[in-house]
Amino acid sequence: MPKYLFQRWHGYHKVWSLVMMLILIIALAWYNWVLGIAGLIAIGVLGVYAWNAEKAFRKDMNEYVATLTYRVKRTGNDVINELPFGVILFDEEKLIEWHNPFVLKMLGRESVIGEPLKEVFPGLQFQKEKDREKIMQNEIVVQDRIFLVIPKQDERLIYFRDVTDLVTLRRKYESEKLVIGVVMLDNLDELTQGLDDQQRATVLARVTNHITEWAHDHQIYMKRLTSDKYLILLDHDILKDIEQTRFVILDEVRELPMDNKLPMTISIGIAAGIDNIIELGQLAQSSLDIALGRGGDQVAVREGQRLSFYGGKSNAVEKRTRVRVRVIAHALRDFMTASDKIIIMGHKVPDMDSVGAAVGILKAAQTLQVEAYIVLEGVNPSIQRMMSQIQQNESLASQFITPEQAMQKMTPNTLAIVVDTHKASMVKEPRLLQQTNRVVVIDHHRRGEEFINDAVLIYMEPYASSTCELVTELLQYIHDRIVFQPLEATVLLAGMTVDTKNFSLRTGSRTFEAAGFLRRNGADTILIQTMLKENLKEYVAKAEVMKRTEMLYTHIALAVTPPDQKFPQLMIAQVADALLNMTDVFASFVISERPDGYIGISARSLGQMNVQVVMERLGGGGHLTNAAAQLEGTLADAEAKLKKVLAEIEAEEGLFE
Repeated sequence: MPKYLFQRWHGYHKVWSLVMMLILIIALAWYNWVLGIAGLIAIGVLGVYAWNAEKAFRKDMNEYVATLTYRVKRTGNDVINELPFGVILFDEEKLIEWHNPFVLKMLGRESVIGEPLKEVFPGLQFQKEKDREKIMQNEIVVQDRIFLVIPKQDERLIYFRDVTDLVTLRRKYESEKLVIGVVMLDNLDELTQGLDDQQRATVLARVTNHITEWAHDHQIYMKRLTSDKYLILLDHDILKDIEQTRFVILDEVRELPMDNKLPMTISIGIAAGIDNIIELGQLAQSSLDIALGRGGDQVAVREGQRLSFYGGKSNAVEKRTRVRVRVIAHALRDFMTASDKIIIMGHKVPDMDSVGAAVGILKAAQTLQVEAYIVLEGVNPSIQRMMSQIQQNESLASQFITPEQAMQKMTPNTLAIVVDTHKASMVKEPRLLQQTNRVVVIDHHRRGEEFINDAVLIYMEPYASSTCELVTELLQYIHDRIVFQPLEATVLLAGMTVDTKNFSLRTGSRTFEAAGFLRRNGADTILIQTMLKENLKEYVAKAEVMKRTEMLYTHIALAVTPPDQKFPQLMIAQVADALLNMTDVFASFVISERPDGYIGISARSLGQMNVQVVMERLGGGGHLTNAAAQLEGTLADAEAKLKKVLAEIEAEEGLFE
């Protein structure tokens, strides 16, 4: 190209030189004609030379351009033929019009011209967009190789780039990511209580050996931290493998023969999907706390934002020692006495357990001479008779305030005590929790994913029958000589009575000890029966709902109320309880539209089925034998969702023990 430009410039220079010389000769001939003729002859000779030179130049230039065009075309063809990725042109009918040789190499075929894209590449993904079908960018597998599909819709062009090595490396990185877990023996102290050192060592060795063998079989590194806690390290692939077994180690440990017939249970907290090791370890401990808060005998796996639970098929084991309750009571007393006032709050749509526990905490505050109030607004049918009795007691009724009044009383030194729930979204007024950094949680439900994490004191015992039972035990240690009004003791005992279904479900020795303490302090069982009475109209309505019951999986009773009727949550729960009294019914579910417009589901079981897991998949929660959920939509939608969840659990691990 520089030669061409030089020759071009040189040709123009010659022409301009001849023109200038011609002008000079004309000027010379004006003075001497002989010199003018000689000059013309010289110009003619130069002109012939310039003409021949120009012809030669154009010939050389044409030959150069022709050679360059050939080289460019040949190079372009070589580049397209040797491209390390596939190129396909297709028409409007998604038929292949042209492709480069790489496509045949990747397909292992001789030709695909004229064939439909969908048949040649079944892995292509299409998306409807207005009046045309758009090819999506995705990864497909062709001849054991992985290719990234890069479509150019406007040009009707597709690139296929081999990303097998990249995907393999990515998968290897994901599969080898570090996973941290903590294994804890739930009830080692209860299991070995009363045993001598040798017997305790034997029990511990039996359980440890079994867990160690399980870890060795799955190539898990395990290190003992304390006598009842172990650290485990594994990779992501191993985690997926043991998730497929649904952590059968839980069942194996529970079925180990023990001399005192009390089964050993373990809980495991696992964290994965995070690169920061410190944060991973913290999440593993947090997952273990959640598993223990849900009653133990289960695994909580946190992977990124996903939290999965496995196990949880057995009831929480009742703690035989009162050391923990004494420590919690003393800590709660210190927090109370250091506060200017106390605001007590239960969950939305309060039940007798929530109100009874709040009254018990109020009693503790009054005994310690600390100003305290209970947040309550509106009375639902489940507590109407109880609140009628409370309203007749002026000193007790005056301590109930509305959320707005509570907001006005809050100060930075106010202690907020949440009873019968551990979820901020479930309390009567969530804004109250934002007004103070001093929050106490007392609850007997199994811990869910949502939790009041910034609480200064947490007392959660899923083994307990009710929050009233927990509060009653705390009252015995908060003050040596606490004096109840009969109504206060009655309200606490009523909460226990309702949650235990007249002491027939979820009861332990400490449940009856707490009930005995309240009875000795003036609790009126006749008044409790008055609070729990039903009217005839409600009883007939429940019978009509029970008539609509269908049996699923032989032992599950499902009742759906008529679409044109609305029932309160209390009545839905009572129908579910009544269905459990029927022969061969291990679990019951009742679906109904509530007066607030939501679809309520109440779930009950006798222990052979974990209804909490079912309700959690629908956005609810509760206990192994007592759970609920609320949904938006229609009765038909709720019924379909429930049946889908039951089918999934049946396919995964079975519905019953």
